[in-house]
Amino acid sequence: MNQNTTSSTKFRSGFVAIIGRPNVGKSTLMNHLIGQKIAIMSDKPQTTRNKIHGVYTTETSQIVFLDTPGIHKPQSKLGDYMMKTAEGALKEVEAVLFLIDVAEGFGGGDRFIIEQLKKVDTPVFLVMNKIDKVQPEQLLATITQYKDMYPFAEVVPISALQGNNVDTLLAQLQKYLPEGPQYYPADQITDHPEQFVVSELIREKILHMTREEIPHSIAVGIEDMRVQENGVVYIGAVIFVERDSQKGIIIGKKGALLKEVGKQARRDIEALLGSRTFLELWVKVKKDWRNQERVLKDFGFRHD
Repeated sequence: MNQNTTSSTKFRSGFVAIIGRPNVGKSTLMNHLIGQKIAIMSDKPQTTRNKIHGVYTTETSQIVFLDTPGIHKPQSKLGDYMMKTAEGALKEVEAVLFLIDVAEGFGGGDRFIIEQLKKVDTPVFLVMNKIDKVQPEQLLATITQYKDMYPFAEVVPISALQGNNVDTLLAQLQKYLPEGPQYYPADQITDHPEQFVVSELIREKILHMTREEIPHSIAVGIEDMRVQENGVVYIGAVIFVERDSQKGIIIGKKGALLKEVGKQARRDIEALLGSRTFLELWVKVKKDWRNQERVLKDFGFRHD
């Protein structure tokens, strides 16, 4: 792409962090912005563990969105990693999208995030998600409440799920981008390797099918991923749990739950890769992995 599309239009680019309490719709917004599923979605809190990069490119600009783990009080070393990841994102971007759920209202987590925002000089957008669930007068009252606490650069009400007003958000964001290079090719939507996205899609299906402590005890590792001679992509993946009892739950009666996880994950993986897939899943126990520094590093959770 020619970075100077006209003599008067300079190419603009930059990084934008999406932050907010757990379960306010950050991953849903990311997927809508990019136009493809790269961040997993669930009604379970703290679904996103890593900082997911999504790339949005037009003829005149490129925005690299960072979908961060929900800011929360850590309960484990994994939780501590997630918290530091979210806070670190605030220091390396051109703008911050502070996403709130207007239907839920103001909470202690929002106050904590606003205190973190006061430590940075980055322009902050208040992005009010789920506007389809509230009346206009409630929306106006919420805007006033938040603006009294922080000088937001912009306030943009949206519905990430339905896509309402997301184009307005993108248009407003581009005004804050500096002149800069195109960091990624125009057709690239994430800087994560395919194996990472594949492992996340498998984890998402387990989140949907399990409850209580199981979702937080799951990690997925891709052991093997290759194109076979017949053109089918072979994927061998291991689902790690912390206890033997959890292994039995993931496998299910006569292997039923594991089979359903594979079936649903394969559908999304084939859409991502654009080719037929053979997915093989195993379940292994790695006791208390969320509190073991070495294991966390093996799974790719690092601060560097």
